[in-house]
Amino acid sequence: MRRFRIGSVFGIPLQLDLTFLVVLPLFAYLIGARIGETAEVLNQFWSAGIDAAALTGGAMPWILGTAAALGLFVGVVLHELGHSLVAMRFGVHIESITLWIFGGIASFEELPENWRQEFTIAVAGPLVSVALGVVCYAAFRTLPGTADATRFVVGYLAFLNLMLAVFNMLPGFPMDGGRVLRALLARSYPYTRATKIAASVGKVVAFLLGLVGLLSFNIILMGVAFFIYIGATSESQQTVLKAAFEGIPVRRLMTPAERVIAVTPDTSVAALLDQMFEQRHVGYPVVNEDGRVAGVVTLDDASDVSPVERDAYTVADVMSTDLHTVTPDTDAMEAMTALQSANVGRLLVVDETDGLVGIVTRSDFMRALEVLTESGTLDDDSRRKPREGDTSTADLP
Repeated sequence: MRRFRIGSVFGIPLQLDLTFLVVLPLFAYLIGARIGETAEVLNQFWSAGIDAAALTGGAMPWILGTAAALGLFVGVVLHELGHSLVAMRFGVHIESITLWIFGGIASFEELPENWRQEFTIAVAGPLVSVALGVVCYAAFRTLPGTADATRFVVGYLAFLNLMLAVFNMLPGFPMDGGRVLRALLARSYPYTRATKIAASVGKVVAFLLGLVGLLSFNIILMGVAFFIYIGATSESQQTVLKAAFEGIPVRRLMTPAERVIAVTPDTSVAALLDQMFEQRHVGYPVVNEDGRVAGVVTLDDASDVSPVERDAYTVADVMSTDLHTVTPDTDAMEAMTALQSANVGRLLVVDETDGLVGIVTRSDFMRALEVLTESGTLDDDSRRKPREGDTSTADLP
């Protein structure tokens, strides 16, 4: 969904996802619809002495529901700031804090490999929520008994912030508790192995939350479970890829130029299609006589030419000159990111003179990953410790 920047705190951009505009009124409605029941709970457990009847008349429930919902999301932002400010002390760049349908998410450029630092960053958010809960509870106790509406809001926020801290400490990786688990596991296991275990535990937690949500017809809980499951799967895969390819140059994975089938710009489209059929290839680099790369031509490019004109058109007429290239010394993980960002199947590997020295494809990465996985190399921490790049921590209201 589209995101809007709404400001910054300590130099960290604050963003608002459009889904937040859906969940905020939903939370306000849900809180407002249960003002009486919530007030009775506060009276029962905290001896609040709130006059529930005075809060349920007219527009008061919706005013209180809106105030509590806004207060909750302010708490979520402060929770994320707790993560972010501690991370900044360890030299981590914070890309943004975003409010969205499931609460808040802080995006880090990379997290430190040191397990103690990751542990400290992970627990910082829940500690902020606990502190907010204590402050709200103190305000709740300090306010005069006649201020029922205000006491209801701060008392409810005290409860919500404490529950936010507890919920986020569930070992549902990549939530805070899951990251704490991964940090503790990393004391004894290689980082990749620790991530796989934490992700597996996170999937179990997601399944249980989804089951509870299904049995109780709680759509929000089912959505949270889905988010945790997808997040655990995605981050586990990303960590494995980083462990596999970080520090490996593209030259070790690419198909060298002498094994690459290329075409020339003056090849006819008809001849190109015949070649594609015989060799079962759907894309070729286009190379000039001097060995310089001129473009890339694919089956889609050739198919745009009508059959009666394919003898008259050449590859130069239909090829793409918008090239996605890397050098032989480019880090393999950087090349994979380029493949994903450009949504292409192959990258041309060129030297300083724009001469073709090879190509690297998604299949090259998958075959290399299969070899490393089957050989057990990824569980050997003496080989390489991966960095936690493009990472985020998510916290749920």
